[in-house]
Amino acid sequence: MNYRHAFHAGNFADCMKHALLLSLLGLLTRKPTPLFVLDTHAGIGSYDLMGAAQRTGEWKQGIARLIPPTPPLVPFVSLIERVGLYPGSPRIIRARLRPGDALACCELHPEDAATLRAAFRNEPQVAVHHRDGYEAVRALLPPPQRRGLVLIDPPYEAPGELDRVVQALQDGAARFNHGVYAAWYPIKHRSPVTAFHLAIQATGLTDVIAAELWLREPTDPDRLNGCGLIIRNPPYGFDAEAAPILGALRDTLGEAGAGADLIRLTDE
Repeated sequence: MNYRHAFHAGNFADCMKHALLLSLLGLLTRKPTPLFVLDTHAGIGSYDLMGAAQRTGEWKQGIARLIPPTPPLVPFVSLIERVGLYPGSPRIIRARLRPGDALACCELHPEDAATLRAAFRNEPQVAVHHRDGYEAVRALLPPPQRRGLVLIDPPYEAPGELDRVVQALQDGAARFNHGVYAAWYPIKHRSPVTAFHLAIQATGLTDVIAAELWLREPTDPDRLNGCGLIIRNPPYGFDAEAAPILGALRDTLGEAGAGADLIRLTDE
């Protein structure tokens, strides 16, 4: 309950997560049938980088360095500039919704939930829930639209958060197995990430890949050195779009030892 994303908005991890999220949304909205999106840890929707984010200045080593963008990042940066402020995942998702699509945003922090609800008060396609996002995976799936994307993006403040993400992927599969799931995770050093990947493989979930970006060798457990996005049931063409996005982020933001990878954890 203490985590406030406003201090970290627009950092390299946001850029990686949101650029790949935009790619997923673009691929999923190519089909005309309605789409449901569940954002389990939604935050407040948009962030003033001249506000709380100034305290850390993380955005200066993130979104600020992507302008002007290299070609793979043009769709992402163009959307950021069009939406205004720095859009969190709810705003990015909302920008890609079509008539008939729907977004459910969950936020447990009471003040942030109230801010998010006010931001979308005139948006009938967007429902804001003041509730636990993991519980929402069990409660809101399957959606009536029968096609969906679930974004799981916890703050990783509490012990055992990676285990909760694995359980959420299993809960989602039990209720909505053909949905697309995207789960963000931090990379500080390799041991927790390796254990996380092994835990996902042990569930028996099929068609899972991991997209990863690290700015430097992930050897310091006290520093956020990179991040990853687990994608279950990635839409056709995602690999081809994700690889150049990750490469562009690595080349633009990375330090010595930077890297990026797409790893298949389980087969289709």
